[in-house]
Amino acid sequence: MKNIAVFASGRGTNFKAIAQAIKRGKLKVNLALLVCDNPKAAVLDKAKKLGVKACLIQREGFAQKKDFEDEIIKHLKNNKVELVVMAGFMRMLSPHFVAAYKNRIINIHPALLPSFKGSRAIKDAFDYGAKVSGVTVHFVDEAMDHGPIILQEEVALGESSTLKALEEKIHKVEHKLYPQAIKLITQGRVKLRGRRVIITGR
Repeated sequence: MKNIAVFASGRGTNFKAIAQAIKRGKLKVNLALLVCDNPKAAVLDKAKKLGVKACLIQREGFAQKKDFEDEIIKHLKNNKVELVVMAGFMRMLSPHFVAAYKNRIINIHPALLPSFKGSRAIKDAFDYGAKVSGVTVHFVDEAMDHGPIILQEEVALGESSTLKALEEKIHKVEHKLYPQAIKLITQGRVKLRGRRVIITGR
């Protein structure tokens, strides 16, 4: 059974969805570690309630970003983490970190990449008047919201949709799609060919 670590800075709704998928037996991995950089994050309480080991590492405690990331890497190695799952971790990883876990870091984005990159993707799609948005799970590379796409699912905005309603639709899809992607990767069914992701056994 593979060890995974979830990185989160906020509410931890995707963290909870992943933990619940494991508990229900839908996802056969070991959630070895939560990595958090925000002492006020609600995800820390969720980890405690779910019995998941949590590691709080604050950027402010390190002179250089590399030192901060090296501390995280040390904890990942100590816990034999094989896959890093970004779930609302509000920091860009450096090329140094990405290289250390090349093709073993994934992220979830609340839009259909390459459209609406960045931290305000749901609002940006809503304000733009897009008819369709969605969710993307992708590998992390050195650029923001740029790595090869693993899974995507569309979400229709609807002409009368509110921003809150769209957020709820997006989060519902996220909580389904992320465990699916983790399952495919940890089963060895995801192959990379340049920017193309091939999923085997379908």
